[in-house]
Amino acid sequence: MSNKLTGKVALVTGASKGIGAGIARALAAEGASVVVNFASSREGADKVVGEITAAGGKAVAVGGDVSKAAQAKALVAAAVEHFGRLDVVVNNSGVYEFLPLEEVTEEHFHRQFDVNVLGPILVTQAALPHLKEGASIINVSSGVTRITPPNSGVYSGTKGAVDALTGVWAREFGPRKIRVNAINPGLVETEGTRSFGAIGSEMESHFVGQTPLGRTGQVDDIAPVAVFLASDDAKWLTGETLLTSGGMR
Repeated sequence: MSNKLTGKVALVTGASKGIGAGIARALAAEGASVVVNFASSREGADKVVGEITAAGGKAVAVGGDVSKAAQAKALVAAAVEHFGRLDVVVNNSGVYEFLPLEEVTEEHFHRQFDVNVLGPILVTQAALPHLKEGASIINVSSGVTRITPPNSGVYSGTKGAVDALTGVWAREFGPRKIRVNAINPGLVETEGTRSFGAIGSEMESHFVGQTPLGRTGQVDDIAPVAVFLASDDAKWLTGETLLTSGGMR
């Protein structure tokens, strides 16, 4: 175990699998106490907590739907109650569904905007009173905001909003010395992208073909960037959107 984040407490939303789980494990490996949030998969969250504690780290699983204000507040309250403070918020919870415009429905729109945009707003709002000088907010956005793939209108719209929130909050919270940055991954191999059918598809080979480093991203390509942004190594960075995509743009 290293100690870049010793003494810090981190909340990672949507951390039961995929990128969120990878970020939770990486923050814990650097000494942070981590709240592993899940919406539906307690089993997944418990597994992540088990891996962290087995490696000598500190973590607890806390359920909560980030798109509901009361649950977002309860999630933050549980973090503070459990570990006594809050220093790092990783807004990672996200859902995606690609449809051509002709097939977009209100339900398709609201499901993605509620989790991907309202979620970070509610969690950050709940966390703000607890964050002190040196705190770091990390929004997990997406490379789609630069690549704008067809049929991703609503999803790319949510992530465009996340990029905008990142810039606004950096200015809004800067006077309190709270930093806000975003990580914008390209295609990453996760449980989600596998079940979505992206991995092993024509879409994957199309993306790999446009990626200078010539492969699909892995969770451990993304997690160290979150560690960097959470740590004092990034103390002079705020309002950044870090395209973390192997060069695809």
